[in-house]
Amino acid sequence: MNLKTQQLSSLEQVRSFMAGTNAVPFATQAHQDRYQWVAMSLKQFAYERLRRSERGLIVRFLCKVTGYSRAQVTRLIAQWRCRGGLTDRRGPPAVPFAKHYGAMELRLLAQLDSLHGTLSGPATKKLAERAYFVFKQPHYETLAGISVSHLYNLRGSSGYRRINGPLLQHTHPTAISIGQRRKPNPDGRPGYLRVDSVHQGDFNGVKGVYLINAVDEITQYEFVGAVAHISELFLLPLLGSLLEFFPFVIRGFHCDNGSEYINHLVAKLLTKLHIEFTKSRSRHTNDNALAESKNASVVRKHLGYEHIPSHHAQAVNNFTVELLTPYLNFHRPCFFPSTRTDNKGRIKKIYRYEDMMTPYDKLKSLPKAHTFLKPTVCFSALDKLALSITDNQAVEQVNKARTKLFDNIRLARKRA
Repeated sequence: MNLKTQQLSSLEQVRSFMAGTNAVPFATQAHQDRYQWVAMSLKQFAYERLRRSERGLIVRFLCKVTGYSRAQVTRLIAQWRCRGGLTDRRGPPAVPFAKHYGAMELRLLAQLDSLHGTLSGPATKKLAERAYFVFKQPHYETLAGISVSHLYNLRGSSGYRRINGPLLQHTHPTAISIGQRRKPNPDGRPGYLRVDSVHQGDFNGVKGVYLINAVDEITQYEFVGAVAHISELFLLPLLGSLLEFFPFVIRGFHCDNGSEYINHLVAKLLTKLHIEFTKSRSRHTNDNALAESKNASVVRKHLGYEHIPSHHAQAVNNFTVELLTPYLNFHRPCFFPSTRTDNKGRIKKIYRYEDMMTPYDKLKSLPKAHTFLKPTVCFSALDKLALSITDNQAVEQVNKARTKLFDNIRLARKRA
């Protein structure tokens, strides 16, 4: 309902109407007609030439007649002054927004997630950036500029689910303990390892393989190996290979309180190499948190929870040492924390996207990085190894070898 207000031709008549002393008949009016009436009234009373108080009177008059709020009337007046007329701007835009990420970007994202096991959004963005900027793959140009938040939007879209299926992310961290009861202090230097063991379980009385996971605290440089049994006969040769694998000098060895490490043979080996031997403290669950988190995000992610009989340990070790470990160090981005201390002395770690890089890139970024390398190792040789294949090619090799490994294990189980 609206008023027949054409007879109101002066400000005095408007004041009388607002005071309720002037009767004006009502008539039905469509929604679009109200915009036309507002524009006509503004023109009739010469709104732009009115004084401040008179403009306020017209605004109140328009609010009362149209039923609009003061904010809406103010917006209509601004539109009328700018364009000379009023139109209903609701609804879709005349020109729809351009679609920046199309079917090709969805397929590339689904391919990255399928190859690398659906890493976190920042890690996936870093892989796309490395594919375009480092390995010069032009079809990754658009995906390399995506924001992390919109990457998750694409993962939740129906188009992505049609290609890659629904996302299922279930991580279950495991805790296994070891060493001298104190926390290591690397002081920004690489070479301080966090070591942990992961057991692939028992089945019908058959022991599973044991996976040894060693991670450098500063660079997150990682080594994954496998042994048939967690005893000195099998463990010591692997520990020797582990210590030889890292390109930098090993200064510290930290583990939980498991007897596989807390023994005289391991202590003798580390003492001979002048390596500091420490173990986790009771009621300090963060002492070996780095290795335990890698157990879930790396070891379990790539080898799962399925039982692997111990007689397959050599095949598993060949896979982890020859393919999985190089992929983790040269092609898989990691977060690196920045530490801040507030006024109360509380330490807070912040994980920034700008600090994400591969463990090898982190090693090269350290001040005077060449001084930490072993005498027989140089960055030029490591650079050739890092850039010999792309990130996607490296993970494709890992996935094919893993599939073949588990097929052989299942085939041997059926024969048995």
